[in-house]
Amino acid sequence: METYVPKEPQLPHLPEDPVFDEVQWKTLLAIADVVIPALTSAGDPQTDGLHKKAIPAGEMQAAVNDLAGRIELPDADRLAREYLQENASSIPQVKEAIRRAFIVSLPPEVRQRLSTMLSTLNTRFGSLLLTGSATPFQDLRYEARERIFHGWRTSRLGALRQLAKSLTLMINRTWLSVSPTVSSAIGIPRVPIHGKPEASFEYEFLQIPPGDGAEVLETDVVIVGSGCGGGVAAKNLAEAGHRVLVVEKAYHYPSSYFPMSQSNGSALLYEQSGSIISDDSSITVLAGSAWGGGGTINWGASLQTQHYVREEWANSGLPLFTSPQFQDSLDRVCERMGVNSNVRHNFGNRVILEGSRKLGLDAKTVPQNSGHRDHYCGYCTFGCHSVTKQGPVASFLTDAAKAGAIFMEGFHAEKVLFESVKGKKVAVGVEGTWTSRDAFLGTSGNGAVKRKVVIKAKKVIVSAGSLNSPLLLIRSGIKNRHVGANLHLHPVLVAGAVFDEDVRPWEGTCLTTVVADYENLDGQGHGAKLEGITMMPSVFLITMPWRDGLQYKKLVSNLRHMTGYITLVRDRDSGRVYPDPVTGKIRISYTPSPFDRQSALEGLIGLAKIAYAMGAKEFHTSYFGMRSFIRKATEEEKKDEDEEAPPGAADADFNAWIDEFRSKAPLSPEQGIFGSAHQMGTCRMSDAPEKGVVDQDCRVWGTEGLYVADASVFPSASGVNPMITNMAIVDWATRKLARVLTREKQRESRGARL
Repeated sequence: METYVPKEPQLPHLPEDPVFDEVQWKTLLAIADVVIPALTSAGDPQTDGLHKKAIPAGEMQAAVNDLAGRIELPDADRLAREYLQENASSIPQVKEAIRRAFIVSLPPEVRQRLSTMLSTLNTRFGSLLLTGSATPFQDLRYEARERIFHGWRTSRLGALRQLAKSLTLMINRTWLSVSPTVSSAIGIPRVPIHGKPEASFEYEFLQIPPGDGAEVLETDVVIVGSGCGGGVAAKNLAEAGHRVLVVEKAYHYPSSYFPMSQSNGSALLYEQSGSIISDDSSITVLAGSAWGGGGTINWGASLQTQHYVREEWANSGLPLFTSPQFQDSLDRVCERMGVNSNVRHNFGNRVILEGSRKLGLDAKTVPQNSGHRDHYCGYCTFGCHSVTKQGPVASFLTDAAKAGAIFMEGFHAEKVLFESVKGKKVAVGVEGTWTSRDAFLGTSGNGAVKRKVVIKAKKVIVSAGSLNSPLLLIRSGIKNRHVGANLHLHPVLVAGAVFDEDVRPWEGTCLTTVVADYENLDGQGHGAKLEGITMMPSVFLITMPWRDGLQYKKLVSNLRHMTGYITLVRDRDSGRVYPDPVTGKIRISYTPSPFDRQSALEGLIGLAKIAYAMGAKEFHTSYFGMRSFIRKATEEEKKDEDEEAPPGAADADFNAWIDEFRSKAPLSPEQGIFGSAHQMGTCRMSDAPEKGVVDQDCRVWGTEGLYVADASVFPSASGVNPMITNMAIVDWATRKLARVLTREKQRESRGARL
């Protein structure tokens, strides 16, 4: 049987930005080697004490034996040693990956602060100040560097603590993405073993010829963004007979490139390479930046808006949400994607179902947009190779194409164009820059074109997502204090449970169950849902606790025995998104509030109870301010447990761990790794302009012809994975808009005849 190998995409050319000088790089890589060290036996004559972490010979041999026993490949002993002896700086791709992350993701002032610190570490006085030693950091023996780094993690200076946390995350993520040894140590294959590769729809994209002036295009509707909102809008308007042009700043990759590798997928499918971090480093945000938007890289969860959220929104002056018409839209988008609950659960999701049953909790199957097909694949966060997941690229955008819609990739929308008509501010198009794929990749020749484009349109729909849509409105001169405000993120903390079984957690769809018992902790619909998480190493394992290099490498190599979960908070409190004052890129001001952190804590404790009930022997969390739980109960102790009591009730260690965890409340955002894959609310819908950005028809207040159609219009956090809610709102609004356009054309036609 022929093995499927995805095509390797070319990464975009980076600008000639040196980032750091040679000495600064040497210092940064010396820090990286503390986080991911080369491990060696104490007393080994090849140990130089400078670049390797020496551990007792017996401990080193035990680590080799344990790992080799799990590697299902020939020469397992050698592979185990290569993994343990690998340090970050020995991998050529690490430096380039870090460089890319700094250029693409980090604000200029953050890069400058790190640059200053690295330079300071290379002076006698600066090194003495930051390390207690006048010797430059990279010239210290490994043990001294490790001791200093741990000191930064617990320093009284918040800036040092934040720096150590950020560097640990970045280095671990980079190593997990590019290491030549991690995959064999874990046993995770490059591509999923379930699901057959299939060819995706062949899209055609408008190409702009070289030229000096602006290229001018005309259409009825221009849609900025090809994600879940933009895809539905394109289908509805094109099928209604209107000329539609969908523009997307990212580039399309057919299914033959999927799933991408972890490093390529991050660079090509995610906003700012998947490294958007809030201003205070309290939360990391994952947002899609691909053809199809978040629908290309999400996990397929297709939950409809819950009744209490719909009632909350309706009571705020938006009766749409409790209307039969909105329910029709929810059902219609689900039907198009073949949303169904006939799901095959993997081990991790069976743990949620059975563990919840043992505890009397109400766990349910999460419907999937799999077109009524079996979709047993956990790799879709880097693209679906079987085209089973029916995101916009496999559904709404294909329908739009068949109805005559035109598409343009590589278009960065800079501003919406307006004209004043009878005293009204009327949107008449979009201006931006188109970059051909060749120019994006940095190749030369006639195909490398970068050119200004003006798109004239009767209606403008902004569907760029909750991070980019408000920035486009700001650049376009929309004056409304709510633009960019009211950012909800569904902050999550992550848990990892370790079992005796070889569970191969990357097999099977990662999110097919949900526990809702903790979703209403305040009586007003705020709390946490318990769900699964992708087990791709560079996404999941970076959230697991790093105590030192040896402990972390052992934890990473044990992934095949782990299951991962999230406690997803419907956040009551919010933040904002705004443009960087220098680069114009996305900046996020958001700290999970004490209230919302309490919801996350209760969710983690709920997950711990479920995992315990199912026999987990270890329980780790992304809140590193709390120790992991290691089960100590013997078989005899288990027999003594009261059969009528909930699992774990008689385990004093487990109950003490829960009490200790609760004593940490309110959890410190600094001591946890919070994440988010959902962004909502930054152009929120309201019944008056002083309350929000768009009206119930998704039209921007104070304008004509300008609409926002994505999750940014949510009045508050949806509390469920937002895809279906997003699509349903856009379905309702654009069906109405299609009728408006038709009437306008009919009036114009009658006027022309007269």
